[in-house]
Amino acid sequence: MSLNHQSRALRIFAALPLLLLAACAVGPDFKKPAAPEAGDYTAEPLRATAGTDLPGRQVQHFAKGSDISADWWTLFHSAPLNALIDTSLTNNHDLKAAQAALSAARENVLAQRGVYYPSVAAGFSASRQRQSGQIAPTLNSNAFLYNLFTPQVSVSYVPDVFGLNRRTVESLQAQAEGVRYQMIAVYTTLTANVVVTAIQEGSLQMQIDATRQLIDSYASTLKILKYQFGKGYAGGLDVAAQETQLAQVTATLPPLIKQMAQLRDQMAVLTGHFPNQAPAQNFDLSSLQLPQTIPVSLPSALVAQRPDVLQAEANLHDASAKIGIARANRLPNVVLSANAGSSAAVLNQLFTTGTGFWGLGADVTAPIFQGGALLHQERAAKAAYTQAAEQYRSTVLTAFQNVADTLTALEQDAEAVKAAAAAADAAKVSLDLAQHQWHAGYSGYIALLSAEQADQQSKINLVQAQATRYADTAALFQALGGGWWHRSNLAAEKHEQ
Repeated sequence: MSLNHQSRALRIFAALPLLLLAACAVGPDFKKPAAPEAGDYTAEPLRATAGTDLPGRQVQHFAKGSDISADWWTLFHSAPLNALIDTSLTNNHDLKAAQAALSAARENVLAQRGVYYPSVAAGFSASRQRQSGQIAPTLNSNAFLYNLFTPQVSVSYVPDVFGLNRRTVESLQAQAEGVRYQMIAVYTTLTANVVVTAIQEGSLQMQIDATRQLIDSYASTLKILKYQFGKGYAGGLDVAAQETQLAQVTATLPPLIKQMAQLRDQMAVLTGHFPNQAPAQNFDLSSLQLPQTIPVSLPSALVAQRPDVLQAEANLHDASAKIGIARANRLPNVVLSANAGSSAAVLNQLFTTGTGFWGLGADVTAPIFQGGALLHQERAAKAAYTQAAEQYRSTVLTAFQNVADTLTALEQDAEAVKAAAAAADAAKVSLDLAQHQWHAGYSGYIALLSAEQADQQSKINLVQAQATRYADTAALFQALGGGWWHRSNLAAEKHEQ
């Protein structure tokens, strides 16, 4: 066969895939789940929280239907916090691992797409042989000792008659989308964790400072009491009570310092550092501003924003594609093959007239009996789809629950801060009166100790209530999706895979 005829045969073979593009893909075509019909997150309509004009106690307004910004944490107006977020997004190893997993998933899709095209391989063999004199010589020259050189090209192709290849690629694409949203979930969790950790640090720092001030105050008072006891102006019961109070307050300090150290270690890990390389920033709740206008996405938009919901949707898509894969495996499979080349005893005679060879072939295989394995595999795929659908619905419900719980928490946080602030103000007035009466000799020292203890606890309660309100504000941004869709590197359309 001449080279022109060989080339024409290979071109015809390579064009065969185009003739099969109109073939159908068995199995269901995936349809995105409809948005839920829920009109709101909570049974009661959203309303502004309680609050005053004092820092950390302001009224918070909910802007229903507003969008979340990509850098929502800047609403706390803390430059050190913004810097920590930037560092964590650059250095956090969990985020880097999730990004690498996404790259691997996309490369697997690209690799699987290779089945759309014919497989072409080239080979060259060279051998020296001696033929037995008892059988006819192989070569036309009747030589029994000869060399043989054979270059050839082989082509094989599996036409996607029933869509097995397309469903397989579709499945891998859905898996890659699931990995993508898993990476986005790592991103949203990371940013929220950095904010909450900073808030907790600020809360603990204020509690530590307040406790140390009380320890100094109690120690000074004990010193005065001991002096008065020596002079006969105070009783031993007063001294013992003050020593007990000082010991009790001092005992509360080590746990607070331990929690602070653990939070700083956690912040170091979140930003990709070892604990001994923890960031030097010291946070104080007074350095953070409470976001007063909070956007709340519409319920219909939540399912398009929450990465866990989108990941569950991708899992549902994958399960749908696998039904088609299982069904296609029960149908006939066609393999087309071709080869062409030249064979000669001398190198310079290759590709000359009379040395060429070629061949075309087609194989069809169809499963006849597999002991019911293929049937049950298809049924298992359908059951897996039902499972994925129920998991998707459960994830949506959990997402709505997260938002509803956080909205309710913010409303009650405001009430808790209001009550804690009122209690702190009242305790401070009571302490001032108790100190004045004790110095004037109108009341006993036990009453003063009780007032000091109430003042200490009220300060700590107020700090804790404010920290909870800040943390729940950050949790709401996370529950609504975290605004990732405004980041170009995360919201980009699906890459051509």
